[in-house]
Order: sequence, then structure tokens, then C-alpha cells
Amino acid sequence: MGLTGIFLILFLVVHVGLNACIFATIFNEDDHGQMFNKAAHFMGSNWVPRLLEIGLFVGIFLHIIQGLMLEFQNRGKRSVKYEVSFGNRGSKWYSRSMGLLGTILLIFFIIHWKQFWIPSRFTGVEETTIDGKQMHDLFSLMKETFAEPWVVIVYVLACISLAYHLLHGFQSAFRTIGVRNNRYLKLVNGLGVGFSIIVPLLFALMPVSMYFGWVN
Repeated sequence: MGLTGIFLILFLVVHVGLNACIFATIFNEDDHGQMFNKAAHFMGSNWVPRLLEIGLFVGIFLHIIQGLMLEFQNRGKRSVKYEVSFGNRGSKWYSRSMGLLGTILLIFFIIHWKQFWIPSRFTGVEETTIDGKQMHDLFSLMKETFAEPWVVIVYVLACISLAYHLLHGFQSAFRTIGVRNNRYLKLVNGLGVGFSIIVPLLFALMPVSMYFGWVN
């Protein structure tokens, strides 16, 4: 589970970097989503990212299955609950709620795939011409999707769940593969906290920015 978690962490770095291209419109008013559409077109038309996409789906489903198995194993360890609960003195609430946080993220993934991945791969997306090339106008699809308040709320809640999921999962994944030296653990924990804040915050800013018209 640690290995699939690290793989998904690396995917988040690529995904947030790609999606952050929408903010080019803030610095260049003539961009109108061109940088984002070109980056998305490269990822969708190049065989290397498409091959990695298969690995991504395998990694997500493995991580989900492993998470469910681990949750059931943990619940099955004790048939009788502890008489005294230590609460946050024993472990943080998000460490004890990884199953719940993961379930929220799974529901979000299904919504996200329906809104973006399925149209871009199967049902079709309106096209635009940039530098003489025809490509999907995913920027306009994002603007249309994030015009709905409920969608923005769902995405922000999912980003909050992702933040707490990463807050435990980041350092836990590295512990699993053997990073246990105190010196490295402090570094990993620090990186984990930073990653858990910055990446979900950037993801959340995307629908919020489009809804309020900061990006157009």
C-alpha cells in the first residue's frame, strides 16, 4: 500500500502541475486557456502519458482494494473495543479515519471521471484550434463545469479530505518502505505536511477561481 501511495503522490505532482496551467490567464490576458489546453493535448496525445494512465488506474484500484482490506483487518483484530479511548493522545483523528477519507475521495473520483475523463476519452469535447492544431477545449469544459456551485463545494470538500488523507498517508508510505531513521523522518514529515497543504490548496483554488471569475 505504501508503494501504490507513493505512485499516486507522484501522479498528484504531475496532475496539479498540469492543471495549474489555467492560472496562466492571470498573467497573460490573451491566453484564454491556451497553455492549459496545449498541456492537456500533449498529455492526451503522447503515448507515454497514455501508457502511464493505465498504470494510474491500476494504482488507484490497487490502493482502494488494499485500503479496504487493511480497514477490515484492523477492525477484525479486536472483537471488543478498548474500555478507554485515548483519542488524539494515541493517534490523530485523520489517522483513524483513513477509510472514511478514502471513501470520500473514491466518490469524488467517480464524479471527476464522469465530468472530465469520460468526455475527453469517449463522449467527446468541443474542439478549438491553437497554433494550427485541433485539440479538445478542456478549459471551456472546466469553466462550464465549475459554474455550478454544488460542483465547487464537492471539489473543495474532496480537497479537504485529500489534505487529511495525505497528512497521514505521506509519512506512512515512507515508513512502510523502511524510512525510519529519525533524521530522515523529520524531513519526510516536514515534506509531508507541506505537500498535504500546498497540493490540495492548489486543487481547491482551481474550481473556486473559475467560479468567481478570477480565471477566464
